[in-house]
Amino acid sequence: MRRRLPLLLTALATGLIVWGTVHGEVQEVWQKAVTICLSCVGIG
Repeated sequence: MRRRLPLLLTALATGLIVWGTVHGEVQEVWQKAVTICLSCVGIG
């Protein structure tokens, strides 16, 4: 079991990344990052 745990966690992480990408989460995260960045600079 100890040898399978890293493989299991990697597969789970990859699955969640794919799921988020398919459901449009990338655009939402990108928009929030731009908003925060512009706020830090003082533009937004």
